[in-house]
Formats: sequence, C-alpha cells, structure tokens
Amino acid sequence: MNTPAHIAAIRFGLGLRLGEAPPAQPEAWLLQQIDRPAAPPEGASLAQALEVRGADLAARRARDPVGDPVQTRAAVAALLRTETLAWANRRLTAEQPFRERLVDFWMNHFTVSRRSGSLALLIGSYERDAIRPHVTGRFADMVLAVARHPAMLIYLDNAGSLGPNSPGGRRSRRGLNENLAREMLELHTLSPAGGYTQSDVQELAKILTGWSFEGTREPYGFVFRGNNHEPGEKRLLGRRFGHGEAAGEEAIRFLAEHPATWRHLAVKLARHFVADQPPPAAVTALERTLRETKGDLAATARTLVALPQAWDPPLGKFRAPQDYTIAACRALGLPEAQARLLLNGMNSLSQPLWTAQQPIGWADVAAEWATPEALMRRVDWAFTLAGRMERLEPGAVAEAALGPLARAETVTEMRRAGSVRDALTLLLGSPEFMHR
Repeated sequence: MNTPAHIAAIRFGLGLRLGEAPPAQPEAWLLQQIDRPAAPPEGASLAQALEVRGADLAARRARDPVGDPVQTRAAVAALLRTETLAWANRRLTAEQPFRERLVDFWMNHFTVSRRSGSLALLIGSYERDAIRPHVTGRFADMVLAVARHPAMLIYLDNAGSLGPNSPGGRRSRRGLNENLAREMLELHTLSPAGGYTQSDVQELAKILTGWSFEGTREPYGFVFRGNNHEPGEKRLLGRRFGHGEAAGEEAIRFLAEHPATWRHLAVKLARHFVADQPPPAAVTALERTLRETKGDLAATARTLVALPQAWDPPLGKFRAPQDYTIAACRALGLPEAQARLLLNGMNSLSQPLWTAQQPIGWADVAAEWATPEALMRRVDWAFTLAGRMERLEPGAVAEAALGPLARAETVTEMRRAGSVRDALTLLLGSPEFMHR
C-alpha cells in the first residue's frame, strides 16, 4: 500500500475517483500539475455574461423597462445552471486535482459572492479569467486581474466610487466608496498585521476611483473612467502615488509585493494544506519562497509539495463541506449526469457554491464545520447519497476513498454492515474520511 500516493490525492487533490489508480510517483504527479497545466475550461465569455445580466436589469427597471422580464429571468437561470454544473463536472472528473484545489483556494481568498445577486452570472468568468490563469503565475498579476474584473468591482462597490474632487464627483451626490480598498488591504494583501491605517484605506480608495466596467455595450469589461478619478497625488503606507490608471496598477503591485503580504499568504497556505494551527517551519518556508521569488506561485506550490509537514498522514485537516462532498462524489464515481447531487450536497451542508457570507470567504478551520449538528447532517446526506449507489462494491469505494489510510475499525464495520448503503454510509461518515 502506497500511503504517500493517497496523501497526495487527498490532501493536495480532491480525493481519488472510483476506478482511478493512485499516482505511482506522488510528488512527480503533483509537480507535473504545476508545470504543465491542462487546457483551460470553456464557458460563457465575460461579454456574454454581461449581456445577459444587462438585459435582465433593463427588463426589471422600475422606470422605462426594456424587454420581457420573464424571458430575461429564464436566460439568467439557464446561464447560471450551465456555469454551476460545469463547475461541478470539472471537480468530479478533474485530471489535475491539485490545480483545482489551488483554484478553489484562491477563489476563497479573493471571495466574490452571489449573495450580491447582480453578479452571480459573472463568477464563472471571474474564475476562468482572473483566478485560474494566475494560480501558478505571479501573485501581483492575480491581484490586478481580480481588481479589474467586474465581479469584484460590483461585489465591493468600486464600480461607482467617485473621487470627491473629480468632475463626476462634483456633479453627483455619490462619493468615495472604501470597500474594495479596505478588503484589498485587510484580506487580499497585507492583513491587519501590515500596520495600515484608516488613512491608508482612504488613500487607496482614491487611487482606485475610476476603476469601473462597461456592462451594456462594447467594450465589455474593465474601463477606467477618468472623469470619476480623484485628481492629485496620494500617499499610501508612506509612498507617493500619482494620478491616473497607471497609479492604481502601481499601488496594487506595491501591496501585492509587500513583506506583510508574503507572511499573510504563507500562513493561509499552510493552514489550508497542513493544519489549522500552521507549523512555524512550514510558514517560514512558504514565506521565504514568496519573498525570494517576488510572489511566484508556481515556486510556492513546489514548496508546498516539498513541506515534510504536508505529508503527515491525514486527520490533520477537517474537510469543509465543499471538500467533503467533492471527495464523496468522486469516491462513489458519481457520473457527470448527476452533478447536481454535488451542488445539492453543498447546499445541504451549509456551503452553497459561490455564496460566502462575507468578503473574508469560507472558514478554513475545523471549529467552524465540526459541530455536532453539522456532523449529523453529513451522515444524513451520506446515507441519502449512498442509497443511489447500491450496485457499488464497498471495498472498491474504500480503496478509492482512503486506501491504506482507512482504519481497521472502519473496514471491519463496513464488512459487518447489513447493506451496501449502510457500508458506504459508514465509510463516508468515518473520522478518516471527514479529514484530509
């Protein structure tokens, strides 16, 4: 039994799919996913998503509505259904699961949420255009792509932010919005440990005025609206920035390559891949790589793979509902035609796709997910899912799900179970399957 192979698939990946062989060379398997990415996924373009969104908003305007809201609502529902099923299918069948886990990690770091209803259609594009291309690129490039994507500009209200002394600000009752600037400093880059002040939030907000998007006509996507940009010099963390769009890019790259940012990212990566209380040695190794490479995320991913702490047998990280449901559906060989069951499972276990409650994203520690009620709901969901899989051989599922990491007690109780459904429920409800 090759324990490292299953650790690679479970801790770094999404869990093995039923019938999938564990990697013969676990570290090489992971490194290959860093160095040779698969073809990018297809999906609706940003322009297509913005067109559907714009038509729906126009049809539902209180004054001067244009179009049939019944038809536009149907188009919205159809596109959203296509995007969410594509997301589920990709996780069910992923041939590069480590890369998918990195995508999901950075999607959570740079959270946008469909709780802000008008941006739900844009999240598929956000993942494909702002996150996925950069997971093994430069962190600064990812931050810049995120800040320019309409999903983030809508979610954190920057699209309508006006410099008080800009031509647009002087004509309008609206003014400066600090949301994107605040979250960029607090969550995306420095963290509060970076020592920024409220004055820095305000200055960054002024720097980012004019960063908006065009959602109703060509060119769809990011635009810089100079009439809304706060004129004059700004000071951010003691550094001077000038006027215009280029100053915004300069400020974002400055924050993305700040020493406090490297520390913040190192802690989050170690927490996700190693332990809720990240080992100091792991954090130090990741921080060093980020600093020495100026945010090369491919080099950082290689450091993750090389961390000895990341290869300790699982039971260190409790699976959040998204992780848990993906791993369960892969272990049971859920066909793509039933991908909706994965999304339904995430809903049932209180982590609906793209629906984080706050900009900080979903929690990445066991205390938030391992409550008695939540554990009971997991077992109930596992029992329901297992009821659809009566033709499976439980031993084969256990091998895919855990291999040598299955405890003897779990294997014994599965053999004693009165039905396939009960055996599968025991497996999916076992402590070792709950962790990675």
